[in-house]
Amino acid sequence: MDNQEQKHKRRVRYKGTHPKSFKEKYKEHQPEKYPETVAKVITKGSTPAGMHLSICVEEILEFLQIKPGQVGLDATLGYGGHTQEMLKCLESKGHIYGLDVDTIEMAKTKKRLESLGYGSDILTIKELNFADIDQVAEEAGPFDFILADLGVSSMQIDNPDRGFTYKKEGPLDLRLNPNKGVSAAQRLKEVTQKELEGMLIENSDEPYADVISKAVMSKIKRGGDVSTTTQLREIIEEALSFIPLEKRQEAVKKSCQRTFQALRIDVNSEFEVLYEFLEKLPNVLAKGGRVAILTFHSGEDRIVKKSFKQLLREGVYSDIANEVIRPSAEECSRNSRARSTKMRWAIKA
Repeated sequence: MDNQEQKHKRRVRYKGTHPKSFKEKYKEHQPEKYPETVAKVITKGSTPAGMHLSICVEEILEFLQIKPGQVGLDATLGYGGHTQEMLKCLESKGHIYGLDVDTIEMAKTKKRLESLGYGSDILTIKELNFADIDQVAEEAGPFDFILADLGVSSMQIDNPDRGFTYKKEGPLDLRLNPNKGVSAAQRLKEVTQKELEGMLIENSDEPYADVISKAVMSKIKRGGDVSTTTQLREIIEEALSFIPLEKRQEAVKKSCQRTFQALRIDVNSEFEVLYEFLEKLPNVLAKGGRVAILTFHSGEDRIVKKSFKQLLREGVYSDIANEVIRPSAEECSRNSRARSTKMRWAIKA
């Protein structure tokens, strides 16, 4: 046997008949090897582990009207599903730039798209925040089309090591780029009760913001540890124990979702980044250039709507979406994570 040959590595054994944890779902992590398993998971309305199902693909392509030879930007690359469909429209003529700050997923996406034949001749991927679109525009020139999907990718949500979900035990991190900034656990040690309450209200419209912020700060002041997703969830559960039993489970679930969302927005400065992106957007679009933005909660949608309306009045945009575009009922049944999606668009004058 050749010494250079790598020894066969056995996969991790799991209890029961089906793998339950993120790491154990080896078939879902290898969609190219197990397409039938992946298809079965999607048919059930779930997202396979390590994958992301792109939302509103048809609606986006219908609006952007991408033509061969154009230059475009996917401001939030993620899994690369939207990018892949936009690249198909170019028919090997033109170029797309993709931006992301998640170095872990960005490398996987680049490899995946390269394996499909999309090399550096038609696709350039950069480790940049989408607030820095002006830096890309200096190199690429004005863009004919731009897409920004503001949602967190399923790969990030499902991986407990990233700390994006209250459903699984993991470090309370929530950073899109785990190598920059401070984690959500560290952030909780830095804020006051009033600041945390304001964060919960402003970032996620949390109705129990005062109760939850008091409970979290009380735990920290007593020397308690709030460094894992489970610890934060348990604090919320205890804080909301006054809610009648028949309503408590749903209330706790919603408050956990909103609290994690509020912390994620804060540690990644998501609103500040979005304001900067929208301010720079008209300057990087070509005349007649089109932009589509997907939002996933009311705070984001309000910011995008206000910006588009203001710039339409000023004559910067020639047209904007009067109403939000939502995924079809069929798509929502196929992908439950699509339900909160809102799409808005604008056309540069």
